Amino acid sequence: MNDTSKRRDFLKLGMAGLATAGVMSAASTIDVKKAAAQAASDSLLRTVLDRGKLIVGTGSTNAPWHFENDAGELVGMDITMGRILAKGLFDDPTKVEFVMQDPAQRIPNVTTNKVDITIQFMTMSAQRSQLINFSRPYYVEGVALLTRPDAENKTFDKLLAAGSATRVSILQNVDAEAQVHSVLPQCEVMQIDTQANVLQALESKRVDAAAVDLSTVRWLASRNPDKYFDAGKSWLSMLYGAALRQRDLDWLTFVNSTFTIAMFGHENALYDAAFKDYFGQEPPARHPGFPAI
Repeated sequence: MNDTSKRRDFLKLGMAGLATAGVMSAASTIDVKKAAAQAASDSLLRTVLDRGKLIVGTGSTNAPWHFENDAGELVGMDITMGRILAKGLFDDPTKVEFVMQDPAQRIPNVTTNKVDITIQFMTMSAQRSQLINFSRPYYVEGVALLTRPDAENKTFDKLLAAGSATRVSILQNVDAEAQVHSVLPQCEVMQIDTQANVLQALESKRVDAAAVDLSTVRWLASRNPDKYFDAGKSWLSMLYGAALRQRDLDWLTFVNSTFTIAMFGHENALYDAAFKDYFGQEPPARHPGFPAI
């Protein structure tokens, strides 16, 4: 066979592959009842599909994760993750009921089956994993520095160079001072009783920077650029994952697969729009080839 013939056969195979891909795409909308029948009889996946809606435990008072917008609608990154699951289950992101719960109820409501899943900016830990299963992480949280755009020392490099003259506010806790000193070893640390007062100290210029969650820095700096500035430093990575009941491999596998496809695969419209809206940034580009997942 000559090179021309080989190339012609290769192109035919390629066109056939494209045609097959089209058939697979058209067949990708699976009948819900058929899908439910494939799950184990005691799996929550079957229960949710038969019920026709997903029940998600979450909160309503913590932007950018879960909060009410000006129209009174529940929105946020956690809410989007719930809608991503609903779309994966029913091809309809609206087929989800959100149950408002206190952070202390995040694990109990899963283990007692009051909710199908908790999506409520929950930090993954080995201790919590003894009680529930965690989904794959859907965000890497951290500590970051929020400053004022009109400040002379608004960047991390200038805060570091100022040494002991730099003042940083942070929510009071046993490790607060050590956390700040790990990146600004000479600064003065001001531990404050509430997060609102941590920010107020920055606004009133009693401190040069506020050490808060990275997501909070991105949310405030993108929504109020005349008031807040991202100093460009984050550290102490913490993983946010959804909480599911244990001993249900079908349900856990479905949630992990749906999250992975939304974050790294072809069904990323909901995740990307939320990431840009709530964090003011474009998600990292996905490059076909060897997966960096």
